[in-house]
Amino acid sequence: MEIHVSEKLKIVILLLLTQFLFSCSSPRLPSATLHPSTTTDVASYKYLIGAGDVLNIFVWRNPEVSGTFVVRPDGMITTSLVEDIQVSGKTPTQLARSIEEILATYLRDPVVTVTVNEFTGPITEQIRVIGEAAQPQAVNYKQNMTLLDVMILVGGLTEFADGNDATLVRIENGKQMEYQVLIEDLLKNGEISANVDVLPGDIIVIPETWF
Repeated sequence: MEIHVSEKLKIVILLLLTQFLFSCSSPRLPSATLHPSTTTDVASYKYLIGAGDVLNIFVWRNPEVSGTFVVRPDGMITTSLVEDIQVSGKTPTQLARSIEEILATYLRDPVVTVTVNEFTGPITEQIRVIGEAAQPQAVNYKQNMTLLDVMILVGGLTEFADGNDATLVRIENGKQMEYQVLIEDLLKNGEISANVDVLPGDIIVIPETWF
C-alpha cells in the first residue's frame, strides 16, 4: 500500500514539474471569460433562441415571407426580405416584435408569430459537466432542472469520481462563485437533501479521487 501511494506521489510531482516547465517555455493565452446567463433564479427563466435552433416564422396574411429558418452559428438568420437578422439571445416573443418592426418598412401592420421547432439555445444557457462524469457534456437547460436531472443525463459518476468534492461554478452579480455539491451522497446514498436547483450557465466540475 505504501508503495502504491508513493507511486502516485511521484506521478503528481512529475505532472506538476512538466506543467511548470511548459508554462515557463510557452506563452499562455488569456483565460476565457465566463459569460453569465440572464437567468438569476428558477422563477425568472425564459427560453432564449440560440445557434442551431429551427425557427418557424409566420407572418399573418403574408405566406411568401413566412417560413422555417435555422439559426446560423453567428446567431443570425436570413429571410426573404431581410438579410442577417440577429436572433440569438432573444425570446421568441422578442424576436417576433423585432421582425414586425423590420417588416413594417415593406408591409402594412405586419403580425408575426415565432415558434421554436428544434431547441439548442445559446451556450450561456447550457449546463456543462466536466471531469469524472460517465459522459461529460453540455446539457441544454430545462425549466426547474435540478442536479439530479443533470447527473442522470450525463450517466452518473465514474468509478474514480470523488463526487462529494464536486464543485458547481456560477456567475452571480458579475462574480464567479463556487459551491460544493454532494453528488455521491445524492446518487449512491439517495440523500435527496443533497439535490439542488441548477441554473443556465452552471459548470459542474467532478474531480478524481486519489484513494
